[in-house]
Amino acid sequence: MTIGYLPWNQSAAQAELPCVRDDNTELTYRQFAQRVDSLAAQLSRSGIGPGDVLAVMLPNRVELILAIFAAWRLGAVATPINPAFTATEANFQISDSGARLVVNTDAGSPAGGMPALHVADIEVAATTDSLPTVTLHESELALLVYTSGSTGKPKGVMLSHGNLLAQAEQIVQHMGVNDDDHCLLILPLFHCNAILVSVLAPMLVGAQTTVMGRFSPRPFLHLIETVRPTYFSAVPAIYAMLAALPEDVVPDTSSLRMAICGAAPVSQELLTMSGRRFGFVMVEGYGLTEGTCCSACNPVDGVRKLGTVGPALAGQRIAIMSAEDEILPVGERGEVVISGPTVMQGYLGKPEETATTIRDGWLHTGDVGRLDEDGYLTLVDRIKDMIIRGGENLYPKEIESTLHEVDGVLEAAVVGRPDPVLGEVPVAFVALYPDATVTEEDLLEHCRTHLTRVKVPVSITIVGSIPRNPIGKIDKPMIRRSLQPQAS
Repeated sequence: MTIGYLPWNQSAAQAELPCVRDDNTELTYRQFAQRVDSLAAQLSRSGIGPGDVLAVMLPNRVELILAIFAAWRLGAVATPINPAFTATEANFQISDSGARLVVNTDAGSPAGGMPALHVADIEVAATTDSLPTVTLHESELALLVYTSGSTGKPKGVMLSHGNLLAQAEQIVQHMGVNDDDHCLLILPLFHCNAILVSVLAPMLVGAQTTVMGRFSPRPFLHLIETVRPTYFSAVPAIYAMLAALPEDVVPDTSSLRMAICGAAPVSQELLTMSGRRFGFVMVEGYGLTEGTCCSACNPVDGVRKLGTVGPALAGQRIAIMSAEDEILPVGERGEVVISGPTVMQGYLGKPEETATTIRDGWLHTGDVGRLDEDGYLTLVDRIKDMIIRGGENLYPKEIESTLHEVDGVLEAAVVGRPDPVLGEVPVAFVALYPDATVTEEDLLEHCRTHLTRVKVPVSITIVGSIPRNPIGKIDKPMIRRSLQPQAS
């Protein structure tokens, strides 16, 4: 099967269509292919070849995308690195991935002791006469994407071109992406969501992508009015920041046919409010890096069930399993498991962890959920986030949903705090909309009214903002660490 997102496999009809742009660069598909070849020739002269790993540590910009494709042009593997990483974090990924070369910003950027190509030194029109001919197969490794490391050192998720192609095709089919579409890319390109939803899926069908370097609410809305995208993909934190804008901010979003929300749980209230205020057709999806990107999503055209993350994308299967690895019937809670062509090849250098995560062809997600009779998935919580209070299993998401019912609540995070008698007790941290007047006692009273006593948080703290990890998820491990008893 042809890997259709690769520029050298695309049809001549796409050549002069707009492909990708940022604040400084605008390329047609023909120009993009030429720039990929040029950079690939430069990388080849630096010793990059089939099977090698190229690390790319850049903020969102066209050159980051070019570097990934240039690695593939040589049969190499790309590992994108969060540009906000400290030297310690970046050097770990460079070393663990086995990268032979790093494309980064400048001499002050981490390189892990490896040779580096700075972005200003990338040649726009390098000689490509000696560029080798490489035929890529679906089984070959394409990306090493590192998990956020919330449970320890980050792990390199191995994704093949077959994984990427299957996922891009599924996104195109499920979202109805076509050559008239224009994606506004605002999520970081070191994460699968941006690469798959905002780059590979559009490229597969000849659509275009505009890259926003750094998200900020007002510039983002101005960019929508200026470039007129048809869709974008974002995380709940971005929708929360948009929702917090003053009511007199009323942008023209009429070009958008959909807005996708994923990467972290979102409240029904935020989805509803965002759609009502900005006119977005909001669809919530769900997936893991280990599943390439997206495994379930509410349809753009069809039945959207608020509170669910939709049905499985075509080609994937989602089931609910018991602790004994038995598939459970409709409506029962258990671990969400996924099978299909998007399941990762494994964790780099970690066969035991791979074997624990992928069993009998099923990717075990660590999420608790249930399926309805139509196959729509409702997420209950993370297994590791479950709070055991005096032997009672509590799911923080249920408590968070109750808090979100209160007018003025923007975000909520519930975690377990160590307790000498009960083992753990639930505590809540809440961020409010600007000018909200709700108090901690108001929130507690609402919980007492709508939750059984054991589920009511022992404390609720109103905070200015809730901590997040690099990909925008609420950082519950950090919150839990802050609640641990301090050693004397």
